[in-house]
Amino acid sequence: MTDQAAAIQGDDSLSEADRLGLYRVLLSRRDVRGQFLPDPIPDEVLARILVAAHHAPSVGFMQPWSFILVRSPEVRERIKNAFAKANDEAARMFEGEAQSTYRSLKLEGILESPINICVTCDRDRAGPVVLGRTHIPTMDLYSTVCAVENLWLAARAEGLGLGWVSIISEPALKEILGLPDHVVPVAYLCLGRVSHFFAQPELETKGWRKRLPLADLVSLDRWEGPRDEDLGKALTEAQDKAERGEIV
Repeated sequence: MTDQAAAIQGDDSLSEADRLGLYRVLLSRRDVRGQFLPDPIPDEVLARILVAAHHAPSVGFMQPWSFILVRSPEVRERIKNAFAKANDEAARMFEGEAQSTYRSLKLEGILESPINICVTCDRDRAGPVVLGRTHIPTMDLYSTVCAVENLWLAARAEGLGLGWVSIISEPALKEILGLPDHVVPVAYLCLGRVSHFFAQPELETKGWRKRLPLADLVSLDRWEGPRDEDLGKALTEAQDKAERGEIV
């Protein structure tokens, strides 16, 4: 056993460097669209990222996820066409300046990234009765989203960019990838090395939306319950530091 493996198994404390590194990854994660480079991803790097995804928490330890690696140019062309159709439909849902801004946004890197990954949820994998899913049947979907987040953070730690393509018809995606009825495509992801990471989320820099004040989203004991003033000040200070690019 390596010293590092022994440390992971025998010592559950994190060094200050580990703590700061984790927050740096969390705060610098971005949804990447137009900055992909064509460089291939080494198998060992891809393996580490997928292992991180596979170690995500899952309710009842059901592990409902699977990962379809989409490398074929022909398959990706079909995905791109399905995106283009859905994207045009979405654009027409907005009006005026919002529609114009929407159409100016680059919202995918399907063909530019060296690999696409579809993360799926097999809703039958753990059987009809699953510990922890007895009263909230969507916990398998939520567990799969945890795998997506782990994958995203691991990619950022490896210096790779990742973009989530959500503007696509689910039936079209299932048909193209040959998914059976009980398997849900939770996330279609574009993964690869990038020319740069934006300091702030791209949609924020382009004026689409701003990050909400965290202190306004935290209440006590019930929906829109009372606020803790001291905690509110700490939340605002921590968010301000994060917005300045400082490690909290």
